[in-house]
Amino acid sequence: MSDQWLPLLLLLLSLLSAFTAPSTAGDSITAPETLSDGGGTLVSLNELYELGFFNPNNSNNNNRYLGIWYHKIPVQTVVWVANRAHPILDRTGVLNFTENGTLVLLNQTGTIFWSSSSATNTSTPVARLLDSGNLVLMDGAGDANVFAWQSFDHPTDTHMPGMKFGWDFRTGLNRYLTSWKSASDPSPGDYTIMFDLRGVPQVLTRDISVVTYRSGPWNGIRWNGVPAQTSNNSIYNYTYVSNNNEIYYMYLLSSDAEVTRLFLDPSGVLDRPVWVESAQSWTSFLSGPSDKCDPYSLCGPYGICDMDTIPICNCLKGFSPKSPRDWYLREAKGGCVRNTKLGCEEGGDGFMKLSDVKVPESSNATVDATMGLDECAKKCLMNCSCTAYATSNISSGIGCLNWFGELIDSRTYPNGGQDLYVRLAASDLDKGGHTKKKTSVGVIVVATVVPGILLLSVVGYCLKRRRWWARKLVRRGGTIEYFREIRSATETELPLFDLETVRNATNNFSTSNVLGEGGYGPVYWGKLEEGQDVAVKRLAKTSIQGAEEFKNEIMLIAKVQHRNLVRLLGCCIEGDERMLIYEYMPNKSLDTFIFDFTKSASMDWQKRNDIIMGIARGLLYLHQDSRLRIIHRDLKASNILLDKELKPKISDFGLARIFGGDQDEAKTKRVVGTYGYMSPEYAMDGVFSVKSDVFSFGVLVLEILSGRRNRGFYQSEPDSNLLRNAWRLWKEGRGLELLDTSIGHVYPVIEVMRCLQVGLLCVQEQAEDRPTMSWVVMMLGSEAVTLPQPKQPAFSTGKGVPEADQSSGLHEESRSVNEVTMTILQNPELTSHRLRGFSAY
Repeated sequence: MSDQWLPLLLLLLSLLSAFTAPSTAGDSITAPETLSDGGGTLVSLNELYELGFFNPNNSNNNNRYLGIWYHKIPVQTVVWVANRAHPILDRTGVLNFTENGTLVLLNQTGTIFWSSSSATNTSTPVARLLDSGNLVLMDGAGDANVFAWQSFDHPTDTHMPGMKFGWDFRTGLNRYLTSWKSASDPSPGDYTIMFDLRGVPQVLTRDISVVTYRSGPWNGIRWNGVPAQTSNNSIYNYTYVSNNNEIYYMYLLSSDAEVTRLFLDPSGVLDRPVWVESAQSWTSFLSGPSDKCDPYSLCGPYGICDMDTIPICNCLKGFSPKSPRDWYLREAKGGCVRNTKLGCEEGGDGFMKLSDVKVPESSNATVDATMGLDECAKKCLMNCSCTAYATSNISSGIGCLNWFGELIDSRTYPNGGQDLYVRLAASDLDKGGHTKKKTSVGVIVVATVVPGILLLSVVGYCLKRRRWWARKLVRRGGTIEYFREIRSATETELPLFDLETVRNATNNFSTSNVLGEGGYGPVYWGKLEEGQDVAVKRLAKTSIQGAEEFKNEIMLIAKVQHRNLVRLLGCCIEGDERMLIYEYMPNKSLDTFIFDFTKSASMDWQKRNDIIMGIARGLLYLHQDSRLRIIHRDLKASNILLDKELKPKISDFGLARIFGGDQDEAKTKRVVGTYGYMSPEYAMDGVFSVKSDVFSFGVLVLEILSGRRNRGFYQSEPDSNLLRNAWRLWKEGRGLELLDTSIGHVYPVIEVMRCLQVGLLCVQEQAEDRPTMSWVVMMLGSEAVTLPQPKQPAFSTGKGVPEADQSSGLHEESRSVNEVTMTILQNPELTSHRLRGFSAY
């Protein structure tokens, strides 16, 4: 029998057992038992929750869903839905186990409507509904507290007691809420609420991609933007955890007598209702937005919302409306501008104190958990880009928040807010202006006068340190101008390695230490004196990429830091030597695994899926979550490095570019990148944007799934082009045939097909049709998100690309594979250069 029929055979066997095994009641089912529509429900041990099939209240259709609701509450209140995006259109639904212990939801024709996407790999799989409302999948013969899968990791619109809301960084799991489309339609609505990890973490509600509400950062007691949240209520208590492994918010009921939940309603309101037994109804206890000042950025940059003033939007003291006419018409979202330019260099700035406020948007803030408030003021004053500061923990008074850039989404509270110190020019500190009611504005004169001597000492030390760094660089053959350009761009003292140190680490650049070679030059393995393994990227004197890309890479990668980006440890600039020192990746690059017949066998589906998610998160960070907006422009399998645990790291930023905050795309006459990964608009017209990187990511996804290289969208042979082949199989309903046979035959079909669909969405011909990386991460990480149907990829449509020749500027690797990197200039004088081996750094 052909291997391609095995997944279908497994599905048929599962379906056969679904309609021959009896349905059961109780709180669990064990294979080969099933739960069928109309054949009973599961009820948790103490009869708190119920799992079964339902049709939403007031629904005008026959759609059937598998869900969980309160068992004893007469008003059916659904807290979780399995197949919310894929309703069953009749009453033939069955919850069943596959042979490897995965939970699947089927109908009588064998169509899969939902899957747990995790297997127990045991002969005794058990699905149990717990008294917490958590549906868990476990090994019936194993530890009862170890779950292969649980519904608490995949919430829909409701945050339940005992459920973690937030990120598990070890697994990449993001637990967030998505609203129902309407009260009678549980399919994913427009609103989501999740952690925003940029800057200082906070929770954001979004309408598709537009932020509508913000919790504010955690202040040691509660969310800063939810002053009504108190820990001494009689209904529930809560906890907030943030460390290197995870970040989450969780609450527990104070007593079994209370029933409450936290859910995101279809209008985007986060509501906490409490069940009132005497009234037999739900009553709202807390909600957000809660008043007219709660919507996000209502008063714009440097504006502040106050419910006790008319109008409610005002400019902070020292600021005036950017558009007085708009403000007169009660449209304040344009915000305010400074009356007086800051005088940081002359030491003429101070701080204005605002009390009982919601601190500004914290995605452009930093935190130091060990610093006191006085030190925090000094730290902000010393940085000319710092616009405000506050304590990060109002309970202990320890912890420093510094804001950089515009202050957005601030408001006042009658009580329960916290103090915020806003930077003003000295001339504005004594002028009149709006304050919260008539509260005195505390001006921190001490911050500019008393610590003056200390400040001068610190500045003197910094200048001395900078001059030392510059002299050291010049002695090694650099220039003051080169030093200043790198220092001002990186805003950091990147460690500078001695040439002798690098020589010793690499055994005098021994050929036996060479990891590979690229257009930049050779890459060496080395070991520093303290025992740390490093990769040394040495600029070849004949390198076409040259010093400019050396400078570009050092400026970019020194500013960004993410678990899925390779880490730059330092540089060496001495004489005509230019070297970058990176963390060493023992498993080299992704292409050495997925395109190698032997090594690819070690890459099972879970490893490949984890790599795809890691690359997606790294790219999302570059596009959106870092303080820069970076377009990589050369994302490919050989530029994805793998650490010892096969975690992916994006590398090689020599061709990357920074975009401004409002910049969507750019155009260049020098097109650089790699055939097969380049988007058509970039390859043919020189237009690049975040969507160019999305295209490259889509190609990577298809390569990881198939274990085959894409030969470029210009090829005409039907089977030589990966994108063409993937599209054909997708259209014919044979997408699983694309999968690398080395993965084997046991894998979550729905997850694989979802991944394939996302890959095809990313490689669509038109840039505007491709999703952003934030949507890619969401689509890959949540079964609740409905995926659109992809349009035809860019493999042969549109304008052609000239064939490669010696004058085309193509850079072809000398491996057996035919990966090519190209440079296209508008003049005919083009250069070609041969790349060799491993060059991902």
